[in-house]
Amino acid sequence: MRRVVITGMGVVTPVGNTVNEFESSLYSGKNGVAPITQFDTEQFVTKLAAEVKGFDATDYLDAKEIRKMDPFTLFAIAAADQALAQSQLMSHANPERVGVIIGSGIGGIHSFEEQHRRLLEGGPRKVSPFFVTMMITNIAAGQVSIRHGLKGPNYSLISACATASHTIGDAFRIIRYGDAEAIVAGGTESCIAPIAVAGFANMKALSKNTDPETICRPFDANRDGFVMGEGAGILVLEELSHAEKRGAEILGELVGYGASGDAYHVAAPAEGGEGAVRAMNLALDDAGIQPEEVGHINAHGTSTIHNDKNETIGIKTVFADHAKNLIVSSTKSMTGHLLGAAGGIEGIAIILALRRQEAPPTIHYRTPDPECDLNYSPNTSTEHSFDYAMSNTFGFGGHNAVLIMKRFTA
Repeated sequence: MRRVVITGMGVVTPVGNTVNEFESSLYSGKNGVAPITQFDTEQFVTKLAAEVKGFDATDYLDAKEIRKMDPFTLFAIAAADQALAQSQLMSHANPERVGVIIGSGIGGIHSFEEQHRRLLEGGPRKVSPFFVTMMITNIAAGQVSIRHGLKGPNYSLISACATASHTIGDAFRIIRYGDAEAIVAGGTESCIAPIAVAGFANMKALSKNTDPETICRPFDANRDGFVMGEGAGILVLEELSHAEKRGAEILGELVGYGASGDAYHVAAPAEGGEGAVRAMNLALDDAGIQPEEVGHINAHGTSTIHNDKNETIGIKTVFADHAKNLIVSSTKSMTGHLLGAAGGIEGIAIILALRRQEAPPTIHYRTPDPECDLNYSPNTSTEHSFDYAMSNTFGFGGHNAVLIMKRFTA
């Protein structure tokens, strides 16, 4: 079977807009949550989010192009540019054998809000002719494909918070099947917008805490909801021999992918993490490894009552006695929840963990919950010897996607 490796990574996140900044922030426990600046929150019960900071789209595009794109697309372009620059792929590859699969859970909601306002205030003629191509979710993949001349498989996926992991998993299988030599894959999201924040808050998914230092506390007994984040995480996945022939630096290897559906509830996880258990087992089977070989999990870890409890139960079901030996981190404690982009930045996080042989911390952890009783690397990173790491992502609608990365050896 064709092996698939990672040769490029790029990010835009609330704690850093390059992979080096992101890594430094994760391992220093930097908190990306702060008061929302993108709109007036006076009437909102939720006032905090993990916004991207210091991002300048003109580092990647000219002003005329920027005006035609929603922030979620700008983030994807920036992260993809970084990943392709690191990989140096396009100086050696046939563009017809390189694809793009980039998803978003929400898409261009900023553009939707703005153009709807224009319609109501000024009538149909005030709506931008670029509105549709700013809003539609597939446009991030399309713009990256056009920008770099990538003519292989090109599409988008939408599966809520599991989106990016599904895109990476699809890319993995397409390369394995021989339908492409490399694929630019991941997720992007920018929905810290009034209508999205109001909707998530009114369904009681978001925390109402107003203290940035305690609001996002996965697995803590006092957790009370997730914190919205934004950004993008993009990887270059490449067939091993193709990467080796061109002398690429290999950052890690993707060895397992599992996907399942809860068929249970639109917003709540299945009891006992039943769907997550099946996805984790499928990923282990795909990788051809035993549970005892996994040393670290980047958990979905949303800081919601039901996810953290059921994910913990699910991990213990899959890993049995070995669960107590795992280092389980929720990097969402620092980045917030990037929804459709979560699996992208968290896939990169487990590659970094494998390379460092160190699991990042779960910050803001203060009060243990008897129902969440694993080692969550509380507040400080944990050095650990391991060859395999798992990333869990689960989405509204009962979508589950699990990736397993391996520390690369020839």
